[in-house]
Amino acid sequence: MTQVKMTVNGKTASGEVEGRTLLAQFLRDDQGLTGTHVGCDTSQCGACVVHVNGKAVKSCTMLAIEADGAEVATIEGQANADGSLNVIQQAFQDHHGLQCGFCTPGMVMSAAALLKENPKPTESEVRHYLDGNICRCTGYHNIVKAIMAASGQDVSAIAAE
Repeated sequence: MTQVKMTVNGKTASGEVEGRTLLAQFLRDDQGLTGTHVGCDTSQCGACVVHVNGKAVKSCTMLAIEADGAEVATIEGQANADGSLNVIQQAFQDHHGLQCGFCTPGMVMSAAALLKENPKPTESEVRHYLDGNICRCTGYHNIVKAIMAASGQDVSAIAAE
């Protein structure tokens, strides 16, 4: 067992983990942050995306010991300080960017990373960036529309596919 300590959503998180413990497992099982979903265990679905030191990573393929000392942000830390939805979360709600909700945490975390890197992405850039996130319900149209809206762009011209 190895002791790990990191900052998760602005709070110290620590615990003893086996060397093989994935960051997703540590967050869900040890820290009770179950918003980070595990859908595939193979880094293909994107439901487990979190930010580690400001970069979007798939937590199902990162070991918890690799995040020792890191700043980690999960979906639980995305709301505004008063508990209201942040601009991305609100856009997902306003533009129906979710159905079952399983992929939503990873989509929101990926969208946050995209908008940090590129505050005004094109529709094509949004679609390209989400290539590593799978949604089995929505067909992506409203997810793309939500991300474009969160960037402050007019979404009325986005054609339905």
